[in-house]
Amino acid sequence: MFDGQPVSGLQGDTILTAILSHRGALREAEFGPEHRAGFCLMGACQDCWVWQEEGRRLRACSTELQAGLRLRSKAPDGWVS
Repeated sequence: MFDGQPVSGLQGDTILTAILSHRGALREAEFGPEHRAGFCLMGACQDCWVWQEEGRRLRACSTELQAGLRLRSKAPDGWVS
């Protein structure tokens, strides 16, 4: 699940690949109206962060998709970086 919507992928897909196959962007930018979809694709740029519902942050470009993940594009309320 991503932002309450079902997402599927193939074995070996990253979270980023699965999400972008279902929608045009990963998340909104923090400082403007742009949408983000990953940039470096190797875990170095900070552009692909997503959050698990309980608050743990993951890099979507380098984290393998797993069954049962419940992810969000925005940090949970009260999340401290």
